[in-house]
Amino acid sequence: MYFIYSLLLAVGFLILLPRFLYDAFYHGKYVAGFRERLGTLSPTNGQPLIWIHCVSVGETQAARPLVLELKKQLPNRRIAISTTTLTGQNLAQEIFKNDAEKIFYFPFDWRWTVRRTLKALRPEAVLIMETELWPGFLRECERQQIPVVVLNGRLSEQSLRRYRLFRGFMSQVLHGVSLAIMQTEADAARLRSLGIAAEKVQVSGSLKFDAGTLPLNEALTAELRGRFNLTPDSSLILAASTHAPEEKIVIEAFKRLIAQAAPTARLMIAPRHPERFAEVAALLAASNLSWARRSAPQQATDRAARLVLLDTIGELQSVYSLAAVVFVGGSIAKTGGHNIIEPAAVGACILTGAHTYNFREIVEEFVRAQAIIQLPAMPDPDTTLELETLFTSLLTDRDQRRMLGERAKQLVNQNRGATERTMESLKQLLASPLAPADTATLHHKPART
Repeated sequence: MYFIYSLLLAVGFLILLPRFLYDAFYHGKYVAGFRERLGTLSPTNGQPLIWIHCVSVGETQAARPLVLELKKQLPNRRIAISTTTLTGQNLAQEIFKNDAEKIFYFPFDWRWTVRRTLKALRPEAVLIMETELWPGFLRECERQQIPVVVLNGRLSEQSLRRYRLFRGFMSQVLHGVSLAIMQTEADAARLRSLGIAAEKVQVSGSLKFDAGTLPLNEALTAELRGRFNLTPDSSLILAASTHAPEEKIVIEAFKRLIAQAAPTARLMIAPRHPERFAEVAALLAASNLSWARRSAPQQATDRAARLVLLDTIGELQSVYSLAAVVFVGGSIAKTGGHNIIEPAAVGACILTGAHTYNFREIVEEFVRAQAIIQLPAMPDPDTTLELETLFTSLLTDRDQRRMLGERAKQLVNQNRGATERTMESLKQLLASPLAPADTATLHHKPART
C-alpha cells in the first residue's frame, strides 16, 4: 500500500506541477524553501533536538506556549520548527527567531527527502501539531525508531469519513505514532476508530486556549490604534481570517449598516491567505468607500479610512482588543471555520458563521455558554441581511457586547492548562528508557509505544 501511496504522490505532483509553477510565478508560494522541501538542510550537532512541525499560521500560533515551556523545562533540548505553508513559515520566523535553532519547510513525503531531513536533524523526537499525518514520514520515523507525538490533535467528522475509506492503510500509518494527545474526547474516539492503539491516545484540551492568553504585542496594538485612529468610539468591526465570498458579504452588510444605523462605524478585513490580498484590495477599491492598506506607507488619510485591509502576517492578534465586534471567517464560506479562542481571550464580542466543523466542539461549548453568536446556514443574500442586523444590534447595545466578551474570556480561562498536561506527557516520553536519550544513541533504541 505504501508503494501505491508513493506512486500516487509522484503522479499527483506531476499533474499539479503546472499549478505549482503558476503559484510560484505569480504568488511565490512554492519557490521559498524548495531545497528544504527536498531535504537539503545543514546538519545540526550538539544537544538533543526536538522537531516541532506546524502546518500553517494556526498551528504555529498554537505552538507558542509549548515552545516556551520546552525552553523552560527542558533547557538542554534544542528546537527545530517546520511549516508547510509560506504564511506559516513567515510567522514562525518571526515568533520563534529567538527560540528555535532551525526554522525550515517540511519535506515532500518521499522516502529519500524524508531520510535526508532526518539525517540532517537527527531529532530525539518529532512533535506534530494537530493532525498532519504524512504516511511516508511516519513510516520512516518508525523505521529509524524516532518517537512521533501528535499534539493538540483534532479530527473532524468530515476528515474521519475520508480516512475511513482507507481504514486499513490508516491503521498502518498510525502505528508510527508513539503518542497522540488530542484536544477532546470526541477527537480521541475518532482517532481510535481508525485503529490506533487505545493506550497511545490521551486528551489534554486545546493548546489554543493557552496560546490565546499569552502576552500581546502592546506596542503593535498602539501603533495600529494610532495609525488608523481606532478609538473606543470607532465602532470597529473586524472580519478576521476571511475567505471568498465572505469579504463581499461583509462589505455589503457594512455599507447597509453605515447607511442606516451606524454612520461612524469602521471595518477592517484580514484575509486568511496572502495570495488573496490583491483580490480583496480590489473589492475595497470598488466599494466607493475610503480605504487604506496596512502594508502601504502611512498616510494622513489612514486615520479617517472607512475600510482597512490588514494585509500582513502575524498582526491579527494585536487588533482583536481594538474591535467592537469580531467576525471570524472561514465559517460562511464552507471551509470549517477558524480559531475563535484568540479574540475570546481578550474579551472580544464574536460572531461566526454556520460552517465551523474544524472547531465543532469548541464552538458548541461557546454557544452553550452564550459566549458567541453563530449564524445559521442560509443563502448569501440572507446572510448579508442577518449580518447587518447583528452588527446594528451589537454596536448599539454596549451591554450585550460586554456580556458576550466577558463570557468568552471566562470560558478561555476555564479551559487553560493543556500546555501543562502536554508537557507532563512529553517529559515522561523523553525520560522513558524506551525513548532515545540522546542523539548519540538515537537510532539504536526502540520508540515508545
